[in-house]
Amino acid sequence: MLLTSYLHAFGEYLVLMARTFSRPERFRMFWKQYVKEMAQLGVDSIGIVLLISFFIGAVICIQIKLNIESAWMPKWVSGYVTREIMLLEFSSSIMCLILAGKVGSNIASEIGTMRVTQQIDALEIMGINSASYLILPKLIGMLTMIPLLVVFSTTSGIIGAYATAYIGHILTPAHLTEGIQYDFNQWYFWMGVVKSVFFAFIISSVSAYYGYRVKGGSVEVGKASTDAVVTSSMLILFSDLFLTQLLS
Repeated sequence: MLLTSYLHAFGEYLVLMARTFSRPERFRMFWKQYVKEMAQLGVDSIGIVLLISFFIGAVICIQIKLNIESAWMPKWVSGYVTREIMLLEFSSSIMCLILAGKVGSNIASEIGTMRVTQQIDALEIMGINSASYLILPKLIGMLTMIPLLVVFSTTSGIIGAYATAYIGHILTPAHLTEGIQYDFNQWYFWMGVVKSVFFAFIISSVSAYYGYRVKGGSVEVGKASTDAVVTSSMLILFSDLFLTQLLS
């Protein structure tokens, strides 16, 4: 019975995505909505991304310096480990989990509210493809902004590490720079960007699906928002395992 329910939900999701990726009826309106969604979902998230990444980069650098380094290890180990953690996991996977909570709940609650207030029904009556009109700009906007947020996150984390060197005097800036530059593999940066594109699609499409299928009132909107965040987070973790194995 549970398997049947999951298969039914997956089928509804595929049908919704098929409707979403239809050709926009008015490209001018689509472009206007696309720019609006980039600002609302992406630009408004820059502050929290920079803040969290800054402190995480600083904490990682401090923890590695105080708990891992020894007389047998080079002094640049802290910079090297901080760079690898930010590039390989935090800036792509962990940051997208955080954005699933912020952005995913926003998408699900917005579309869910439109469903319970019958705004989506009104669009359907006017002959407008509501799935494409409402979901496609959000989805494309997320695919555009999330990779940029990943780059900002990595940069902010490295700056946080330098703050520990210049302000906290945990290690010297020269040793930190040496570790950050040591044996740099450019593909690790692009791997994080590629993974973030998949995560952006998961967050936007799954959250839109839960919001679009809301039935009832405001209580169901809150439940759909919670379900969207939980499901998106689980799918991000699962796909992270798969993508890491595939791209490494």
